[in-house]
Amino acid sequence: MEDLIDFKNIKEYNAFNNQETLHPLVSVVDLDLAAPRQGRRLRYEFYTVFLKKIHCGDLRYGLNNYDYEEGTLIFLAPGQIIGSNSEDYYQPQGIALVFHPDLIIGTPLAKNIHDYHFFSYAVNEALHLSEQERIIIMDCLSKIEYELKHSIDKHSKQLIVSNIELFLHYCTRFYDRQFITRDHANKGILEKFEELLNSYFLSDKPLNKGLPSVTSCAEELHLSTNYFGDLIKKETGKTAQEYIQAKVIEVAKERIFDADKSISEIAYELGFKYPQHFSRLFKQRTGTTPNEYRNLN
Repeated sequence: MEDLIDFKNIKEYNAFNNQETLHPLVSVVDLDLAAPRQGRRLRYEFYTVFLKKIHCGDLRYGLNNYDYEEGTLIFLAPGQIIGSNSEDYYQPQGIALVFHPDLIIGTPLAKNIHDYHFFSYAVNEALHLSEQERIIIMDCLSKIEYELKHSIDKHSKQLIVSNIELFLHYCTRFYDRQFITRDHANKGILEKFEELLNSYFLSDKPLNKGLPSVTSCAEELHLSTNYFGDLIKKETGKTAQEYIQAKVIEVAKERIFDADKSISEIAYELGFKYPQHFSRLFKQRTGTTPNEYRNLN
C-alpha cells in the first residue's frame, strides 16, 4: 500500500472516485460512488471541501459532542495532506467540491481566496452544519453541478466561480455562527490564552525565546494558527497579535517602576531583541516613551 497518494489534478481525483470528469478544473464528487478502500494519506494539489456525515470511516478526526450534527464541512488548501494509513477498508461517504487554483485566475475570488482562513484550519476545527445550513450548502453545490452538466458557453466559468464564491460566503457566515454558539468553549480558550501569557512573562522564556508569537500560542492551545486568530478576533475584537502586544504593554507598565532596572534591561526581559523596538511599541500603544511614562508616574 502506498504511504501517500498525491492528486495533481481533478481528473486523477475523479478517476480515483469512479467519477466522470465534466470539467478539467472543477468537480462535485459523489463519494458514495467510490469503491471501498483502505485508509491512507492523501494530498490534494487543489482546493478541496468535503461535506461529510458526522459518523463516517474515511476521515478519523475524533469529533466530540457538537451542537450541530447534520453534516460537517472540512476544507483543504492545495498541498495539504489528510488521512492516515490503515489496513482496514471503509466506504467513503459524502460529497467533495474540488477546484484547481487555475479555475479562479483573473477572477475576484482569486484575489480574496486567502481571506477564507478556514482552508487552513485543522481537521478538528471543521464546520458543523445545522439541517437548514446543510440545505443551503447542498443548493450551492447543486448549482455548480448544474453548470458542469450544462453545455459550456461564455457564461459557464463566471457562473461556476460565482457559485463557489457564494458557497464560501455562506461558509464564512456559518463559521461565525459556530464561534457564537460555542461561546462557552471559546471563553475557555481565551482564559487559557490569558493564563499562557501570564505564565510566559513570569518565566525566563522571554529572555531565552523572545516574544510569544501567535503561532506558538496556538500550538500550546492545540489549535491551528488561523482558527486561533479568528477565534480571538471574534471574542475580543482584537487580533491575536494585538492581544499579545497589549499584554506586553501591561507587563511593561508594571516593570517600568523598578528603578533598579534600565529600560533596555526591561526590554530584554520582555523578549525584545532590540530595546528601540520596545520603545517604539510602547509609544504607539501609550502615547509616551517608556522613560516619559516612568517620569510621569
